[in-house]
Amino acid sequence: NHIVGNEGTTLERDTEIPQTADSADYVPIALPKDEHGVPNERIVFANNAQRNAGYQYKDNFVTTAKYSVLTFLPINLFEQFQRIANVYFLLLIILQLIPQISALNPITTAFPLLLVLCVTAIKDGFDDYARHQSDKEVNTREVEVMRSEGAWQVVQWREVLTGDIVRVEQDDPIACDLLCIATSDENGDCFVETAELDGETNLKLRVALKETATAYQEDSSLNNLQGFVRCEPPNTDLHYYKGTFQLPGHPRLPLDNDNLLLRGMTLRNTKWVTGLAIFTGHETKLMKNASGTQFKRTKIDIQTNRLIIYIFGLLTILCTISGIGSGLWAKNTGEDFEIYLPFETGLDSPAVIGTLAFFTFIILYSTLVPISLYVSVEFIRLGQSFLIDWDLNMYHVESDTPAKARTTTLNEELGQIEYVFSDKTGTLTQNVMRFLKCSVQ
Repeated sequence: NHIVGNEGTTLERDTEIPQTADSADYVPIALPKDEHGVPNERIVFANNAQRNAGYQYKDNFVTTAKYSVLTFLPINLFEQFQRIANVYFLLLIILQLIPQISALNPITTAFPLLLVLCVTAIKDGFDDYARHQSDKEVNTREVEVMRSEGAWQVVQWREVLTGDIVRVEQDDPIACDLLCIATSDENGDCFVETAELDGETNLKLRVALKETATAYQEDSSLNNLQGFVRCEPPNTDLHYYKGTFQLPGHPRLPLDNDNLLLRGMTLRNTKWVTGLAIFTGHETKLMKNASGTQFKRTKIDIQTNRLIIYIFGLLTILCTISGIGSGLWAKNTGEDFEIYLPFETGLDSPAVIGTLAFFTFIILYSTLVPISLYVSVEFIRLGQSFLIDWDLNMYHVESDTPAKARTTTLNEELGQIEYVFSDKTGTLTQNVMRFLKCSVQ
């Protein structure tokens, strides 16, 4: 088990890595990689931004939005044309551009389709704007970081870097995944709430290493902290963490999940905690478990697409019958009408007339597919989202927390839940145990 050095040398795990980088042209040690070229190990130096910068770790900026200014139009149009009806009306517009098939102006179909696309795009843009605002609120939260001269500097979350010493106050959320260095408790204990990670409101114990819990209580000692963490790469496992912490003059100190404070946790019943930023931004375990904002289709959307396919089948049958009938009419009776309405040269055979008539009837029967269906559903969903936000029956008075519809596209899914799987811890007791009576003999 080894690390390959910059000059092709091999460094055993027990080899000491220099703590400082005095040279401006310092080149970081190459990390071992798997078969896909992804590093399978991470080295983080405390209070040494220059060395950590060489590994190009991600910053603490996160985004959960689906679109950007440049990608909104192509991605949103791609998502909207997942709906079969939209594809159908686009094909109708193309057919109406052919004069031998249709005498109608394409604008008669293009305008309703454009209206549907615009209304849906505006609603989707409104939803994504709310995500951008939520991301901005999170990224601009403030936290204290030890940067220089032993003084705490208040910075925004997005400015926190891997290797920074971060201070978290009681009842504040954790800005990134931190290795617990010291706490206000002399034993190095602290308590965190993990409701955002696993839904549990009962507090969990996290501990600092004994070697750092007392030695790095003061700001001056934290500013002089030199050492490096060698651990696993970013991953999704919330309940597992392994690594070592090398302090000058000390043997390697083993690390486990009890020493790690994860982004998404909230500090409780502890005045303060200081920690070393190990994973930041999208490399934190919380963000690694986030699947990203995806295009989700409700059961109603799926059922609507299925019904429209059935309508297409019926439409095809009607147009086929009408086209065959038109060809037979042209063969048996059409010649009598050529005196008044002569056929175009090259388009006067019954087979050609029947084929053209098939596509003409597709345009004429297009009203079988309701183009206003989707936009009507979008307006209903938007109205329902406002009703959810305003519903006083879902307002929690004690925490002043109203219901919040974070998306306007999945409202109807709330009524489709048949089974809820949950452990009983706190479900019946609300994590509140009230003493009623006891019997002492």
